Amino acid sequence: MKSGASLLCSALLLLAAWPALAEAQASQATQTPRSNLRVYHDGSIRDISAIGNRNVGCGTGLGNWYGLDKQIALGKQLAQEIDSTNKLVRDPVVSEYVNRLGQNLVRDSDSRVPFTIKVIDSDSVNAFAIPGGFFYVNSGLILKADDEAELAGVMAHEIAHVCARHGTKDMTKQSIVQLASIPAMIFIPYTWAGYAIYQGMNFAIPLTFLRFSRKDEAEADFLGTQYMWKAGYDPNAFVAFFEKVEAEEKKQPGTIPKVCATHPPTPARIEAVQHEIATILPARTEYIETTSDFDQVKRRLQMIDANLRVKDSNGPTLRRQTDQNKGGSNDAPPSLKRRPEDQQQKQIQDQQW
Repeated sequence: MKSGASLLCSALLLLAAWPALAEAQASQATQTPRSNLRVYHDGSIRDISAIGNRNVGCGTGLGNWYGLDKQIALGKQLAQEIDSTNKLVRDPVVSEYVNRLGQNLVRDSDSRVPFTIKVIDSDSVNAFAIPGGFFYVNSGLILKADDEAELAGVMAHEIAHVCARHGTKDMTKQSIVQLASIPAMIFIPYTWAGYAIYQGMNFAIPLTFLRFSRKDEAEADFLGTQYMWKAGYDPNAFVAFFEKVEAEEKKQPGTIPKVCATHPPTPARIEAVQHEIATILPARTEYIETTSDFDQVKRRLQMIDANLRVKDSNGPTLRRQTDQNKGGSNDAPPSLKRRPEDQQQKQIQDQQW
């Protein structure tokens, strides 16, 4: 056995060497960022091996009064209103590409409803999905994305909202609040003043449910990052898009729509996604960054936006009339050409004079 003095010396040497050991461990952790990677097989939302078979947004109850059938019926009703009040991109190449990209992401998600995907002709950098799997992508978002992976990341985020049934959960909360306010009407005189008070109550509370909460947005980030990773895209592209939005907001305040006011701050979202990538998603040897189809669709949208010819080998081409070509191929004003009989009649009149 070692003496007390020997043990004391060993302890002192260990304490002296501790800072160096700690520094070496920190250096090793920095060199291997995926050292914290954990594999889950518990069916939770962290279990990426169970995507599609997880209990994401399932069931009805006090938290969600809408089953799948009701969600689809509600979505159809809302989609009809959206279709009638927005200009949709009818270009078949653009529509087919966006639908194909979206359906690929849906197949690698936790969705339990079929998706209907359309493109809205709008400069706004946005996409949104409503209950029942009705999904709309603004052309401005496609033009803003630098590659297909960035576009896939934003689309996966919106698909996640449907998978987690955030929309109908918020509508359930709104309904509960409205029902809770009914007893208050008994104590409010039924006059114009009383009606105004009730309307004030009705407006003040439900407005908080018109946008997704920060918790819902964070969950959509978490799930959407997994969906794009499973579909083969680099999840860091989602981070890149966040950083682009953050940079533009700093350069031009107000760039982010007001509807995003309840979203988590962009730096916090970036940090959360980066942590997820480092701890849950295994690195792949190859990722999909972009495709020639994405480049083609982006060019077509740019041409449509500029009112130029859209070439399509499968059908006729249309050219919109612009200020430059309304008068023909040159800048000269249009000229009128008389018919032969009119010219002959004019010559007879000149001779008579």
